[in-house]
Amino acid sequence: MPQPRTCPCASGSTYADCCGPLHRGAREAMTAEELMRSRYSAFALHEATYLLRTWHPATRPPTIDFDPGLSWVGLDIVATEAGGPDDVNGVVEFRAHHRIGGEPGVLHEVSRFRRQDGSWRYVRGRIIES
Repeated sequence: MPQPRTCPCASGSTYADCCGPLHRGAREAMTAEELMRSRYSAFALHEATYLLRTWHPATRPPTIDFDPGLSWVGLDIVATEAGGPDDVNGVVEFRAHHRIGGEPGVLHEVSRFRRQDGSWRYVRGRIIES
């Protein structure tokens, strides 16, 4: 029997138990960090529909184009501020590791999230240059 696939978000859980239900719309993220992790997984798996659905309408692009030469290979949560189940706003700082044409790279970002109509939405991010 094949082993369950580990979730790309680095939670340690399987995709089926972690980001999969969020991507399918079976449930909503409970925290800003959970939404951030699920969006990382969506980028890794090219789940454009989920990314657009979880983007705040004030900052949402019309489409998402994935770079076929880019693969996401790891995620580190650096810090969180607010973003809990009872909060309206949240901030998550993270490092998303990737490879482009075999070369490693890191996207270091501080992302802002806001709860809208009971659901967390990504508002915008500020990239931190290393």
